[in-house]
Amino acid sequence: MLTGPFFSELTTMGVGGPAEYFAEVPDVPALRDALSDARSQGRQVLVLGGGSNLVVSDEGFAGLVVRIGIKGCRKDFDGDLVRVDVGAGEDWASFVAQCVSEGLSGLECMSGIPGTAGATPVQNVGAYGQEVAQVAREVTVWDARGGSLNVMQAEECGFGYRTSVFKRQRLEYGPVVTSVTLCLERSVLSQPLRYGELCRYMGVKLGARPPLRETAEAVLELRRTKGMVLDADDPDTKSAGSFFTNPVLSVDQVAELARLAPEAPSFKVTGGTKVPAAWLVEHAGFARGFEMGGAAISSKHTLAITAKPGGRAFDVVRLARAVRAGVASRFGIWLEPEPTLIGLDL
Repeated sequence: MLTGPFFSELTTMGVGGPAEYFAEVPDVPALRDALSDARSQGRQVLVLGGGSNLVVSDEGFAGLVVRIGIKGCRKDFDGDLVRVDVGAGEDWASFVAQCVSEGLSGLECMSGIPGTAGATPVQNVGAYGQEVAQVAREVTVWDARGGSLNVMQAEECGFGYRTSVFKRQRLEYGPVVTSVTLCLERSVLSQPLRYGELCRYMGVKLGARPPLRETAEAVLELRRTKGMVLDADDPDTKSAGSFFTNPVLSVDQVAELARLAPEAPSFKVTGGTKVPAAWLVEHAGFARGFEMGGAAISSKHTLAITAKPGGRAFDVVRLARAVRAGVASRFGIWLEPEPTLIGLDL
């Protein structure tokens, strides 16, 4: 029987069974010892940050759950450029707010994203046209297999749309992020805005550089309207954020979508054409507030799946499967989950 804390208490989704073993590590030596002990005893390891992008089965996790609590933040200034080293256990939303308040530009469109700093390169976290890969310069990791602390340059991290080498090696003693080095700009202005929705909300053109603090606040306001800023009084925030990534379509898929739904929004990106997954979900018949058992689509945003009171991981996955199948049936597009699923399969 698994006897550790329940993932329903460790994740923002609020579902999931117990961990078999649990350790919170405040520094690299503690992380080294925890991973070494687990490896010597043949235990699986799951590294946990803020639990905001994770859904674990109702059976829990048979192995060691390591929650990263490594803190600290150091800034080195070189003219208008600032090198920022942030510990993996720092709260990301608080860190971004601090950077904005100090006039450091480059993270403002990622305001309000829950989780820890160490999780951001794993997922290549991003929002409203910004992502960590744009500002990351180095990622320091503990290599349990080699027993060493290594510094990886950004180009070694395999950053892609909501992915990286860290995400692909999350289990089985892959590299564990201990700190992230970012390059920001000292400026009262935001970086050039790349996201149409944010530009329209602020009343500026694409590529504009509005005031830094106003941009961060606009992002927070937009995220709140979608239930994407953690709030104990808002049940729509009991989620893992966007449950599906926006699909990037091939030329043939774009042509087929244009035939089936000529009104579907899309925009060109590297590697193809991206279509908003939220649009596909809603137009496949899954409206905001749609319920199935103990899970529901957020009443504010069709791309978020929420756990209702008493809901289980089973309910979340069952609804996600229904949504995925509905989109595939209507548009021939197979959505990919954004959160990491443990002991679960769509």
